[in-house]
Amino acid sequence: MKIGLYFGSFNPIHHAHLIIANHILNEELVHKIWFVVSPHNPLKETASLLDENHRLHLVNTAIENDSRMKATDIEFSLPKPSYTAVTLAHLTEKYPQYQFVVIMGGDSFQNIKRWKNYTYILENFEILIYNRQGFIVEVENHSKITVLNAPLLELSATGIRKLIKEKKSLKYLLPDNVISEIEKGGYYRK
Repeated sequence: MKIGLYFGSFNPIHHAHLIIANHILNEELVHKIWFVVSPHNPLKETASLLDENHRLHLVNTAIENDSRMKATDIEFSLPKPSYTAVTLAHLTEKYPQYQFVVIMGGDSFQNIKRWKNYTYILENFEILIYNRQGFIVEVENHSKITVLNAPLLELSATGIRKLIKEKKSLKYLLPDNVISEIEKGGYYRK
């Protein structure tokens, strides 16, 4: 079984994340998608990061009615900061029955040479890349990399957090049940 690993801070998860995941599943590129909630991405600032358990809860809330998707806290128990190569090695050892596929945006792929043990990832795992506005992905004859023709919806978690602080509407940007949880928990208000 092919499992697509969609790594991210999901700070918070929004419709663009879900549309990409749904597109990959509809195209039958993987059988299931696991949202890997990263407690600490070494290439990102952590000051505006909501607690990892709250972010995991929001992902679970967003996908609660879709059996093709699941949220995982696998990186919570691994050394911090979170390195994709370490997580992949751990998952491959823990679940030898699965074939793992990495899902990433074009912005992340442009930075892949800055990742720890990036050659291990490129040599051993299929990678599905979705385009992000402003990032052109160029791949030279790499059999394990596929650039997706996925819907391009330019939403950013940073912009969403700004709207929350400004007490503006989140309608249509996030699933309603996620908006409700953010409001109930008072997340991102500070």
